[in-house]
Amino acid sequence: MEKTKVNLNICGAGYTLVSEEDDAQYMQELGAELDAKMRGLLEANPRLSITQCAVLSALDYLDECKKAETSSENLRSQIQDYLEDAARARTDSEISKRELERMGKELAALRAKSAQ
Repeated sequence: MEKTKVNLNICGAGYTLVSEEDDAQYMQELGAELDAKMRGLLEANPRLSITQCAVLSALDYLDECKKAETSSENLRSQIQDYLEDAARARTDSEISKRELERMGKELAALRAKSAQ
């Protein structure tokens, strides 16, 4: 697989990334987002060093990632519950249809018997 090289500039420092992903545009968008986030932190807190700013940014993104994982797990669990409910409803529906069919046949037999 061909490697993709992307040059990024984050807070004035240049970085060359090498990735197996072939979407350089995506990697540049990530770099631009990180640059904007770090610049915003530096503007709001001029006493922060670039390293402190990078650590705070990393913690913020990690927090977002963990919350997204938790949310995704909750959604998976809800979907699983809905699938189980749907399967139960389908089974109940099939049982009811069979019972209705049986009762229909029984009714038809009783009507035929009473017509004689």
